[in-house]
Amino acid sequence: MATVPRARDGETERLTAADLGVPLGERATLVEFSSRFCQPCRAVRLLLERAVATTDDVRLVDLDVAQHTGLGERFVVTSTPTVLVLDASGTVRARATGVPSLAQVRAALASLGA
Repeated sequence: MATVPRARDGETERLTAADLGVPLGERATLVEFSSRFCQPCRAVRLLLERAVATTDDVRLVDLDVAQHTGLGERFVVTSTPTVLVLDASGTVRARATGVPSLAQVRAALASLGA
């Protein structure tokens, strides 16, 4: 998983519970931008569900990019699946486009202390 570049204003991008429509995880949040007919998205969702099930206080949020076009544009989601790893405050700490490995997701969560 890649680290995330800074936003235009030099700050790190952040998502809030209001942006996502659900509370953030207490330690971390995994956000998957997916699309309805994306076969790799289903595989990534299962992988992320496994990571969340084995890590305390991590929430998974799946966003259909067609229904969340504003967030898709904000985070320059050009293909699905795209996964963002947020810390407890909602700051984006890592990003993957395509299918990350379970080890990569776990390493990203471990880097947050999650």
